[in-house]
Amino acid sequence: MDTNLMELQIIQQKIHEIRGVWVMLDADLAELYGVETKVLNQSVKRNIERFPDDFMFQLTSKEWDTVRISRGSQFVTPSKKFRSHIYLPYCFTEQGVAMLSGVLRSPRAVQTNIAFMRAFVALRHYAHAYAELSQKITELEAKYDAEIADIHEALTQLAPPDKDPDA
Repeated sequence: MDTNLMELQIIQQKIHEIRGVWVMLDADLAELYGVETKVLNQSVKRNIERFPDDFMFQLTSKEWDTVRISRGSQFVTPSKKFRSHIYLPYCFTEQGVAMLSGVLRSPRAVQTNIAFMRAFVALRHYAHAYAELSQKITELEAKYDAEIADIHEALTQLAPPDKDPDA
């Protein structure tokens, strides 16, 4: 399998839809950038003016529970590191991920950001194709539902009348 394709698949698995937008969690981004989550978040906080609410936001407890469940057992039990207080992850939208390229400047960060942008573009293409396919299926269902109803009506009219059981 193509390395770029594998890389895209790994990244796409780490993209979640939250609040109606596609986002990546700070811990996943940090892992892919090869830095600690704490380091990533500190870099963001030092440059917070680059990250308005539509670029980055913190999950609510309920959202975090939903994400943890959807990801399986990987995050079900908090690590020792986070047991002393509740750590609610930050989410970065596509624009927030792009903005990270100006905050994290290592060669790995540049290559990782390029892969992120490709993954988001691939998701947009997939979503567009899915919407078109969904529309076509809906149109076919409507067409064939009407035809099946017509056939049922014709068969009902051709069937012999029910015999009266009392006769």
